[in-house]
Amino acid sequence: MQLFQYAVINGILFGLFFGLIGIGLNLLFGVMRLVNLAHGDLIVLGGYLAYSLSTIAHINPLWAIPLSIPLALVLGFLLYQVTVPRLKRAADTETASLIVFFGVSQVLEAAATMMYGANQVTLPSLGGPIDLFGQLYPSSVVLSAGLSIPALGVLYAYLYKTRLGLSTRAVMADEHEAIASGVRVRFVATTAFMIGIAFAAIAGTLSVYMLGGINPTTGSALTVTAFTVIIIGSLGNPLGTAVGGLLVGLASSLTQAYATEWTGMVPYVLLLLVVLLKPSGLFGGKVRRA
Repeated sequence: MQLFQYAVINGILFGLFFGLIGIGLNLLFGVMRLVNLAHGDLIVLGGYLAYSLSTIAHINPLWAIPLSIPLALVLGFLLYQVTVPRLKRAADTETASLIVFFGVSQVLEAAATMMYGANQVTLPSLGGPIDLFGQLYPSSVVLSAGLSIPALGVLYAYLYKTRLGLSTRAVMADEHEAIASGVRVRFVATTAFMIGIAFAAIAGTLSVYMLGGINPTTGSALTVTAFTVIIIGSLGNPLGTAVGGLLVGLASSLTQAYATEWTGMVPYVLLLLVVLLKPSGLFGGKVRRA
């Protein structure tokens, strides 16, 4: 019973993090139907920023979160201007974005290898273990999962409590109707793209703690996990991503506890099951057609 309780709580902690790594990717897909294969590599980029601040500037790695947000917003704006207008003119936006962002992914991975080497980098623990319901969990994991909650809350507030968020949801529902209603789709899309990259940067800082370390190839696994999370929660439904993240976290943790050798397969098995049994995701919303 204690093992089961530990696995469930651990799964919830990791599920919050998985929801965070998927939320930015789903926002991009929901607004622009872009398949961003570089998402995991952008997360890793945020992790390397935290590592650099810790080892070079001797700053608490958690300061990388507020410091990385403006940098990520600028990067998101530049990346949007270079790629998205051209992708939107393509006959098949999704396929074109798949190819372009695969290229971006390879460039980022190569750059990380040249700058930091191929070996894994880690960060010092944030403190001693934390007691939750009578069992001890690494403080880095607990604090990282706890920071995921306000981050997800900020996105919820943006989508449901602001005028720009209302416009964003209108574009996600139907771009053509949004245009007819006077929504500035280009501005909404640019903002959503920047926010998506910012969330990747936030997740990057936490990923070093949650994964025990990162290396230049970590991004590909994170991208697969992010896609699994958003497909479970329904494509184009950012808030469903939080539920998808919890399900992936619980499944991975329980498998780790009772069938360790199968743990690495969990995201792929879940992805296949959802695609085969309920392609629209657990929340069943239909994704608009561009």
